[in-house]
This record gives sequence, C-alpha cells and structure tokens, in this order.
Amino acid sequence: MDRLKVGILFGGRSEEHPISVKSAQEVATNLDTEKYEPFYIGITKSGAWKLCDGPGADWENGSCRPAVLSPDSCTRGLLVLEQGRYETISLDLVLPVLHGKLGEDGAMQGLLELSGIPYAGCDIQSSALCMDKSLAYIVARSAGIATPNFWTVTATEKIDTDHLTYPVFVKPARSGSSFGVSKVSRKEELPSAVEAARQYDSKVLIEEAVVGHEVGCAILGNDQDLIVGEVDRIALSHGFFRIHQESEPESGSENAIPIVPADISAESRTVVQGTAKAVYRALGCRGLARVDMFLKNDGTVVLNEVNTLPGMTSYSRYPRMMAAAGLPLTEVIDRIVSLALTGRADGS
Repeated sequence: MDRLKVGILFGGRSEEHPISVKSAQEVATNLDTEKYEPFYIGITKSGAWKLCDGPGADWENGSCRPAVLSPDSCTRGLLVLEQGRYETISLDLVLPVLHGKLGEDGAMQGLLELSGIPYAGCDIQSSALCMDKSLAYIVARSAGIATPNFWTVTATEKIDTDHLTYPVFVKPARSGSSFGVSKVSRKEELPSAVEAARQYDSKVLIEEAVVGHEVGCAILGNDQDLIVGEVDRIALSHGFFRIHQESEPESGSENAIPIVPADISAESRTVVQGTAKAVYRALGCRGLARVDMFLKNDGTVVLNEVNTLPGMTSYSRYPRMMAAAGLPLTEVIDRIVSLALTGRADGS
C-alpha cells in the first residue's frame, strides 16, 4: 500500500519559531514512516520556505531547496525549485506544526484552503477566533461559559488605571505562549505592562486575575465525536505560569510543575472536561486543541485560552495529557490524520 504523502510545516515567523521546531522534531520521532512519507517544509524567521531533510536544530543549514505551497487547487502540492525549474510534489495532507501568528491564527489555514489539500486542525474561522482571546471570550460567554472580566486596549488608546480591580494580567490579545504577559498588582505598573504587551500585538488584553488552579484539557475530534485527554494541573511554587519562557524548558520550569492526571476530585475532573468540550464546540474547533482553564475553589470553571495548534515538544502538555489517557503521540498523529481525511477520530 502506498504511503500517504504528508507535508509537515514548521518554524514560522512568530516569536514561537523555536518551539515549533522542537514540536516538529517530536512529531518526526513519533511519525510512523511505514504509513506516511513525510515532506518537511521549514519556514524561516524571515518567511522563506524550504523543503529540507528534517526539522533538526540546524535544519536551515542542511540540504534544503526553496519551495512554496501552490495556491492552485489543481496542483495540490509543493512547487520545489530545482536547477532553475519548479518540480511539483503532490501532497495528500498537510500537518501544520506551527504556533502563534501566521501559523495558528487562520493565515496559514487560508492558504491551505486555497491549495485544496486536506489539512489537520481548525479551519480559518475557529483559528482566528481562538487566537484573539477577547473574541474567544465573547463567543464563550454567549454560550454560557464563564470567562475573566476583561478590557481591550487598542494601539493608541489611553488607559484609565483607576477603574480596574487589581491584580490584573496584561497580555497581547493575539499572541501565543506567555510572550509579553505581565501580572500587575498596582496601577503604577500598568502602563509599562501594556507597552510590553504591545511589543507582540497592537491589541492588548487586560484581565482581572482569577483565583484558582490552572488546569488544562487536551481534545481530539470533530463535532460530537470527541476524545478527551486527562486533565492536568499546573502546580506553582511562586509567581505565575509562564510557558515557554524558560532558558532550558526540557529541564523543567523554575516555578511550575504540570501534574497529570490532575490531583483534583473526580467531580471537578468531570466538570473541567465537560467545560473544555463546550468551549471546543462553541468556538468551532476541529481536529485538536488544548483548552486552558481555571478551576476555582467553589468548583466552577473559567476559560483562560484555547490553543488550536498546541505544543508537541517532549515537555508539552497536550501529548502528556493524551498519553495519560492511553494515547501515545504516534497514535495521536494517526488520529489527527484520520480526522483531516475522514472527519472521524477513529479513521472509520
């Protein structure tokens, strides 16, 4: 049986470029090459596309050829520059292993829709919606899901520091990981926190702090057919959870330990998983996503954010939660591919 030709996109122009490369390395390690013929397409920080041998740490300096994904749906594949001419490589599927802007926000999904090639993960609309935390909150609230109280600040807007209840969190509205995120305990700290967030996005989100445990839930599937991973809980020793800000994340965080399965009651686990599924459906997610939430002391659950292309590194939360539910990454990849091709998590 012929192997499926899978284009694996990684790298990208966002601040999460290095994380994407590490995610792609883990996908490459766990990809069943008896089923799939991988084509690794790396995108440099400057936006150049290259067909390369793999997502190694020094991939850009290896054997690479300029390549672009054709927006012509009659081509349905890659155009690879070879000795002054473009060679066409057809693809059965594209697996984006990208994080942040121009990868997770609907931009890449738009190109993939034009290409006519099936692709893994959320569509344009849900990708863009989940990437903008303020819009995600509005839609979630309309579905009866609790969110933090929040305010948005545009690029030129002045801030009234007196009407807020501190502490608050200040973050880019459309960015990933914890880049540009600050906890503000006094109004005097707010302007500098907003400026820090503006380094990553012109639209800034200010949220009232939610007192509770940070929990997450990995989800795989479409519509009503959802597989839910084990819930995790972020145990903090001090400060707040700043994902992907560590100098050596493989060695762990200086202030946070993810506990999976989460050390919460069975009742709370059920509520967290149910809320995660409700968020996933309300925001139109497909394929996969990680839903991050707060579990308050009274047992209620509040949405934090949704990651439509969650990290797949050796230390990432999504694969750990799925593994704890009995699905190793190799099987997760199989099911993601099945969802993109057939719409079902079991591939039938």
